[in-house]
Amino acid sequence: MTTQQPDPVLSAPADDEAQALLRRLVGDPAACLRDGQLEAIDALVRRGARALVVQRTGWGKSAVYFVATAMLRARGSGPTLIVSPLLALMRDQVAAAERAGLRAVTMNSANADEWGAVAGALAADQVDLLLVSPERLNNPRFRDEQLPGLADVAGLLVVDEAHCISDWGHDFRPDYRRIRDLLECLPAGRPVLATTATANARVVADVVEQLGAGGGEVMTVRGTLARESLRLGVLSLPTAQARLGWLSAHLGDLPGSGIVYALTVSAAEDAATLLRRAGHEVRAYTGRTDPADRLALERALRDDEVKALVATSALGMGFDKPDLGFVVHLGAPSSPVAYYQQVGRAGRATERADVLLLPAAEDQEIWRYFATASMPRQADASAVLSALAASDTPLSTAALETVADVRRTRLELLLKVLDVEGAVRRVAGGWRATGEPWVYDEARYARVAAARDAEAASMLDYESSESCRMRLLQTALDDSSAADCGRCDRCAGPWYPTAVPEGALQAAQRALRQVGVQIEARSQWPSGMSRLGVSLSGRIGAQERVEPGRAVARLTDLGWGRRLRGVLSVGAPDGPAEDSLLAACVSVLTDWEWSQRPAAVVTVPSLRRPELVGSVAQRLADVGRLPYLGPLGLTTEAPSGEPGGNSAFRLAAVHGRFVVPPALASALAALTGPVLLVDDLVDSRWTMAVAGRALRRAGAPGVLPFALAVAA
Repeated sequence: MTTQQPDPVLSAPADDEAQALLRRLVGDPAACLRDGQLEAIDALVRRGARALVVQRTGWGKSAVYFVATAMLRARGSGPTLIVSPLLALMRDQVAAAERAGLRAVTMNSANADEWGAVAGALAADQVDLLLVSPERLNNPRFRDEQLPGLADVAGLLVVDEAHCISDWGHDFRPDYRRIRDLLECLPAGRPVLATTATANARVVADVVEQLGAGGGEVMTVRGTLARESLRLGVLSLPTAQARLGWLSAHLGDLPGSGIVYALTVSAAEDAATLLRRAGHEVRAYTGRTDPADRLALERALRDDEVKALVATSALGMGFDKPDLGFVVHLGAPSSPVAYYQQVGRAGRATERADVLLLPAAEDQEIWRYFATASMPRQADASAVLSALAASDTPLSTAALETVADVRRTRLELLLKVLDVEGAVRRVAGGWRATGEPWVYDEARYARVAAARDAEAASMLDYESSESCRMRLLQTALDDSSAADCGRCDRCAGPWYPTAVPEGALQAAQRALRQVGVQIEARSQWPSGMSRLGVSLSGRIGAQERVEPGRAVARLTDLGWGRRLRGVLSVGAPDGPAEDSLLAACVSVLTDWEWSQRPAAVVTVPSLRRPELVGSVAQRLADVGRLPYLGPLGLTTEAPSGEPGGNSAFRLAAVHGRFVVPPALASALAALTGPVLLVDDLVDSRWTMAVAGRALRRAGAPGVLPFALAVAA
């Protein structure tokens, strides 16, 4: 379906030119432009218009801007500027452009040393396409030295993955809001193209409004989002063991190679480990994966050297494998729109691809966490703006952590929002306030939160509805051509086995019963702590530092994580640890390859769970035949920082809080080995660092932290 279709389209010779360029791009002498492609190319080349193309993954949106670029360059226009969200996506686009005979280069954070050469090539008119990330638009050097000239000479502006512009969307990127400023700087009649495969009517309206910045109508080309190759299904299994057991037993039956998506890093790593032990050639791919390793893993999947990558959403928009055979989800994304984008990676160039969702009971809890983490809060914004206004010099992000008690990722998001809304500006050395008035748009954020709640409800409907799965996804994206697909498990019955073989189930249970994760030791105090009244800076001295520790599990782990979330949740009753948990604690110590065995046990004083922590410490002392020396003392009743706040505020909350009673100090002086320091939950690691420092300063030869759980 095409709306606002221009009339007439390109002349016959130009039509032939576009067809020839497409055939060179795809390497197929019989290829023809699809319905909607020629209309979009015409709008850009002949009319210098602004167009939004909303089409399914694999439809050929990149062909529109490659063909339009070649035609515009042949007519004397400058290079195309493409704003693309991920380095991996840029790599694919550069390779595709070269196949089409176009000269493509990038300016990104990974090649700053090449910017001079790129600028020279641009000045010599030796570049057809320049790809930049949205973050580059506000890099001080790029913004001041490169962007003004590019805006003047660019023959076409392309905004790829344009749904990222809208904070109504599932993958909002605040930096994309800066594109509006760029649009207002473009000369009149300069063509603009925005493309996406995942936008419902609300997102389309928002993107169109922003694309219209500076004047001019926006033509929308929208087609059906149905994917005829995808065979969708949902299999509800009661436990993580059952889901992993099913996947372990049946992964080899899925066609070709594919992606197994998990909602958290821990879940992806746990699943990859289990599947490898079951004999499957898989690897984990998450936000923790080194960039160089990501490239190697992407290549391995493209070349079918692995059966699957077990990935978080870190493997998303930037990955393209046309013959990807399947996508399986261990846990559901928070909206049908996000789900559609991820499953759309499969079946672009195959007759059939299998898509299966294995929902989990904890999905909604994870959705709530990520939804709240992405929303800026008024108190934090006010604190940041006040600090910047009072400062004569720019403040770094690290310095601002001593102003607003939020974690680094939330603070960086807040700064981006304030930046794109004109309240702050990124400069060399950090951030400055602009002095422009700024009002917290509480009503808008409330509407966004309500929209996300509605999308989460739609995802639950997708899981449980008796209707066609593809129809439900199309409807969620406001596709008026939605119809029953005839292939999904609702239309044609389950296409997948539903039983979990007993052997696979038992193997998954054994894997999830395994315990033990490392607690990294803090080695450096946060900068700027003097602003919070804490006189600590630089490296933590070797004589005051704790050793790397151990915990039973991460709260996000598939196995013990869920059990520990119940034990440690707010409002859970205090009491002695159950025998199974105590046995798990003993198992962690048994496998701990420490350089020196602990000589005594001490606890971090707990206000919420003294019986739980005390019972764990006493059991470990009994099993290890060690003296239990009791808890440290407290100088205050409770920490002043917010749980989950940033590093600086978390340190300030516990600094000076622990004291070593005289009897404990006397016992420490007699020890010849380290102290095992026991706590229930480790989050920022500052409690262990500060409590351990107090023990070291009182004479402990060393401190080995131990906790029931690590927050993430």
